[in-house]
Amino acid sequence: MCFTRRVTTAPDSPLPTTAKALRALLLAERMRHAEELAAARGEADRAQGEIARLIAIIGELQRHRFGRRSERLDPDQLALALEDLEQTLAALEAATEEDDQATKQVARRRRINRGALPSHLPREEIVIDVEDKTCACCGGVKHRIGEDVSERLDAIPAQLKVIVTRRPKYACQACAGEVVQAPAPERLIESGIPTEALVAHVLVAKYADHLPLYRQAQIYGRQGITLDRSTLADWVGRAAFALRPVHARLLEQLKQSTKLFADETTAPVLDPGRGRTKKGQLWAYARDERPWAGRAPPGVAYVYAPDRKHARPTEHLTGFAGILQVDGYGAYEDLAERGDVTLAFCWSHVRRQFYDLQAKSPAPIATEALVRIAPLYAVEADIRGRSADERREARQRRTKPLVNALRLWLEAKLAAVSGKSTLAEAIRYALSRWDGLGRFLDDGRIEIDSNVVERAIRPIALGRKNHLFAGSDGGGEHWAVIASLIETCKMNGVDPQAYLRDVLTKIVARHPMDRIDELLPFAYAPAAERAAA
Repeated sequence: MCFTRRVTTAPDSPLPTTAKALRALLLAERMRHAEELAAARGEADRAQGEIARLIAIIGELQRHRFGRRSERLDPDQLALALEDLEQTLAALEAATEEDDQATKQVARRRRINRGALPSHLPREEIVIDVEDKTCACCGGVKHRIGEDVSERLDAIPAQLKVIVTRRPKYACQACAGEVVQAPAPERLIESGIPTEALVAHVLVAKYADHLPLYRQAQIYGRQGITLDRSTLADWVGRAAFALRPVHARLLEQLKQSTKLFADETTAPVLDPGRGRTKKGQLWAYARDERPWAGRAPPGVAYVYAPDRKHARPTEHLTGFAGILQVDGYGAYEDLAERGDVTLAFCWSHVRRQFYDLQAKSPAPIATEALVRIAPLYAVEADIRGRSADERREARQRRTKPLVNALRLWLEAKLAAVSGKSTLAEAIRYALSRWDGLGRFLDDGRIEIDSNVVERAIRPIALGRKNHLFAGSDGGGEHWAVIASLIETCKMNGVDPQAYLRDVLTKIVARHPMDRIDELLPFAYAPAAERAAA
């Protein structure tokens, strides 16, 4: 007997429990999968952002190591390119002049010297006269009615001469034992062959013209003078020792100012114990009041230190009270904590942050930042050379609204970009230093940037490329002493070689230390320069 069981359900009855559970599990699985997918996409986006940030850092390091850091073309490199173009043009003109006399006349007019050559140069006159002054018509003698005079600049290779000093001895023919003789003059190099003028020439060649001593020895060798590099090094060391009091006084005078610039750069120094170089530091402290018509003459003093510790600026600037314009290095923050120093920061460093971003790839925000910063520099160009009060008034009226608008714009962009991006880092660099960046608005003595001291650092970098490193920490100190005096001479329009020759001569002659200010480069500035300062 067969029984059949029929199960019926109402149309609106709920699904069986097992079906509900399966559907719920399927829905939960889909939701979990969607969440995992979203998380994976978010992680991928974060990874892409991190990759972009690291690529930007690598690119910046590569430019720092192998390329230029400035946002402008190097004038020296540009000059090299122009030299090549001018040489090519001159060669083409020379080839054309052989065939075309008219072109030759045009070229001669174009190259005529504008203005007389300096009057202090010796003149050697050459008269090119006609052989026959007889008139072809009447047979009389022609009279001179004028002349054409031209001047050309000639060069005489550096000439060395030997100064022979004779000191006669005298004795009485009747008496025995008494001999008189004039005392020997003092020398910078005892029992040495160089005059103070020759030592000054070596110093300028090394620290102003960046010519290493071994190359100078080769130049002297071509003139038959055998001078070992170590001999030249001995001269430099003794000269630097003699000039140390002048360097110390220069730094003291700069610290008496109420406004200075500060910066530092590496000075590679040979480390014999490890067979390689170590990184010393040359700290530069500069003064230049010319942009706001100040009275103090410009100058720069370098101080060598074997390291870059934060305590170094505090040691160097003991006794200084006022405004110090710097980049963002933290050592200056420690100096400001004493309370005597107020920091003003550099807009050039802010601009460079955005320039580096814009240079490597299209970056609309960085480009707009550069566009917004440009008018600040336009105002500075208009007011350069005016008094401090006039500069402050112009900045309050023209620059301050631009700076305030720029801050609001930077804050808005910082909230819209990834916090880990290099763009965010550039924005935070500016905002974290905003008080110091805005300090120039309220004080006409403060510059918009620290380019004054960066220009003073540039010769150090050129010297570093040529003679590569100092031989010891003592060599780094000599570098600082001599470079300080040479660069201060250049800032004041003083010939460094004439200055060093005279100062070394006076030091050897026992110049009184209570009149050491007479040996500073400022004292040698031309009268017109002193009046302008």
